[in-house]
Order: sequence, then structure tokens, then C-alpha cells
Amino acid sequence: MSFKSLGLSEALLKAISKKGYETPSPIQEKAIPPVLEGHDVLASAQTGTGKTAGFTLPILQLLSQEAPLRNRPVRSLILTPTRELAAQIYDNVREYGEFLNLRSAVIFGGVNQNPQIATLKNGVDVLIATPGRLLDLQAQGHLSLNKVEIFVLDEADRMLDMGFLRDIQKVMKLIPAKRQNLMFSATFSKDIKKLAHGILNNPVQVDATPENSTVDAISQKVYRVAREKKTGLAIKLISEGNWKQVLVFTGTKHGANRLCESFEKAGITAAAIHGNKSQGARTKALEGFKKGTVSVMVATDIAARGLDIPLLPHVINFDLPNISEDYVHRIGRTGRAGASGEAISLVSADETSFLLAIEKLVGLKLPVEIVEGFEPDPNASTKPINRQQEAREFRKQKQREASKAKTNSNSSSKENSTEKKRVFTNKRR
Repeated sequence: MSFKSLGLSEALLKAISKKGYETPSPIQEKAIPPVLEGHDVLASAQTGTGKTAGFTLPILQLLSQEAPLRNRPVRSLILTPTRELAAQIYDNVREYGEFLNLRSAVIFGGVNQNPQIATLKNGVDVLIATPGRLLDLQAQGHLSLNKVEIFVLDEADRMLDMGFLRDIQKVMKLIPAKRQNLMFSATFSKDIKKLAHGILNNPVQVDATPENSTVDAISQKVYRVAREKKTGLAIKLISEGNWKQVLVFTGTKHGANRLCESFEKAGITAAAIHGNKSQGARTKALEGFKKGTVSVMVATDIAARGLDIPLLPHVINFDLPNISEDYVHRIGRTGRAGASGEAISLVSADETSFLLAIEKLVGLKLPVEIVEGFEPDPNASTKPINRQQEAREFRKQKQREASKAKTNSNSSSKENSTEKKRVFTNKRR
């Protein structure tokens, strides 16, 4: 099937051709026609399936069929969980809309809002936004959503994971009741189906891949290892394999920072990307990773969601996710566009239950290896690790260290002050 057979306009076909695409992916083939027909759509699509074009292309076509309204109010709102994904969708909209008379903008937190406000004042047809900044600017009176015709909720499963349900509900109250709705999610959990029921109206359901399946092109492997030896094993695999582009997932932000430091000490260029990093630092890290000046990107699930990294050869699960569906999403970062990829998981005893749940979900018994010198601890507990507790203990430790350093500093300053006073008194004598 060709893009032309999907009913797309010449202007869009020209932009698609310019990007070098010839045939639509399965999700595009299934999603574009019902969107063009005006239906609500509920789509399940993994990362790397081309789902962004699956909704941006038909939206651009629908909006371009009518002359822009005076002052160009927001006619399509695309809501996304992360800054990186918002920026990626915005690039997609701009590239595909190159030959159309439409304006688009992206707004997200972590950066100065003034340039975003200035863009909104000039009028915007398609707005891509994260929930927090969208609601902030709306509350300040810088934008109105009462003319929205098409609403898109992208990465809906991650939206719920990140606690955005209340924000989504607030946004729903700001947009017209009569509108077209599109929802995209990597998984269809009970919560997602409940959310869809409250937003969508008689939706066409689209499944690009079997539910929660893993990509066939990805080689999956488990290394059983003692928790304290994971860092050493990761360094060994990357160094001896001479891997130049590796995405490593950790369970916590502080874990990502510590691992990054260990890689750097071992002579491996690395950068961390997580919610505590500024937008500038995250953008710089991603650019370095894409250009090859950074070999390893260490990320948490939330920060990595929406990262567009083509032809990524290696993914390492330094910490296994405790939500099985996240494993599918993580390893889907590799093996894209027909290329082969490798997904490696470093599994300690306390992650055994996570591994069993993942194997049940994907319907595979993952091959296991043990590397000499990095053997698992036979006496370690298999009780599931509590990462939130681990993060709390780490923060408390840092606070104790900072408090101790401050006390020592104050004590030293007091001693210096006493000594200076004594010297001054002696001089007066």
C-alpha cells in the first residue's frame, strides 16, 4: 500500500517523499483512514512503529481542508507526557506540514515561558504540549482551548504512570465536548480502557502489533549477577564489546547519576537523563548521544519515554522494571526499522519475581548467562526490591552527609573566629 492510496493530499505526499518514506507502516496504514473519516481512534502501538505520523498526517490534512480561522485559535491539541516527546512530535508536525498553510507550536516546562507565550499570541493551529505548562499558560490567560476540534492523547499509559490523570481531566473540561479524539498507548491496561471510555466516542480500535508483544528482530538475554557486581559487569560488556551507542535503564534518578559517574571513571563517555535534569542538560545529552560523542545514555523510564533514537543497537536493563509492560517499551528502543538489536538485562536475586512476570507477559523463557567473576550471590534474598525505599534511604544519607559537612564547616568557622579574636586581643595588649 502507498501513502497516496490512504487518501493523503499532494502537499503531504510531497513532504513524505522529501523525508524519504515510500510505504506506510502498519500503524499508519490502519490509523490514518479512520482518522481522515472523522472517527475517534484508540490505537495500541509500540515505540518505533511510526505512530506519530499515524496521527499527525491525517490531522494536518483535516485542518488544511478549511481556511485558517481569524486569529488562528488552537484547533488541534496534542497532549504528551514528556518534553522530549513533545519536541519530537513538533518536529514531525513541522516537517509534514512544510507545504501547508498551518502554524504549529510546542510548549513544555523547564524552560522560559515568554518565547512560548509570544508564539501563542501570533496564533497556532496545532499545539503540542505537556500537561503542566499547558494548564499554567491557560490559567494565566495566554491561551484558549475552546476551539479545539481534534484532541490527541499520546503515550496514554505513561501519562497515567506519571500521575497526570487529574491534569488530563482538567484539560478535558477546557476543550469543547464536540470534538474528534485520538488515543495512543503502548499497552491496553484496565486503567487505559477506563480512561478511553471517558474520552472516546465509539472509537475504532487499532492494534499495530499483538498486545504486549516484543519485537522479533531483538535478541534478548539475561545475565544473572550479584547486585553489587552489576556496575562492573555493565562496564565489562560495553568495553569488551566496543559498544558505541548503548541506552541503559535504571530504576531511580540517583542510580542513573551514580552509574554515569562509574562509566566515566572507567573511560566510557556517558550522560544521564532524568526528571531532575534541566531541559538544557537533557537536550545536550541526547544530542551528544545521537552524534556519537556520548557512548552511553543512562535513563529512567519516564525520561526515556518518547526519545527518538534511530538504529539503536544496544539496550541494557541495569535494573529490571517492576511493571512488566515497561520492559516491552524499553527494549522496543532497539530493533527498529528492520534493523537488528540486542536487549540485555542484568538480573539480581531480588529481581527474580520481576523477571518471571516479564517472561509471562512476553511468552518467552529468556536465555540466561553467568559471567565468570560476576556470579550471582547464592545467599541473596529473592524478596522484591523496594526502589522507592532505596531512593528515600539514599536521600537521607545525602542529607546526613550535607548536615555533617555543614556542622564541620560551622565549627571550623567558629574556631577561626575565636582564633582571630584572640590574636586581635593579644595585639591590643
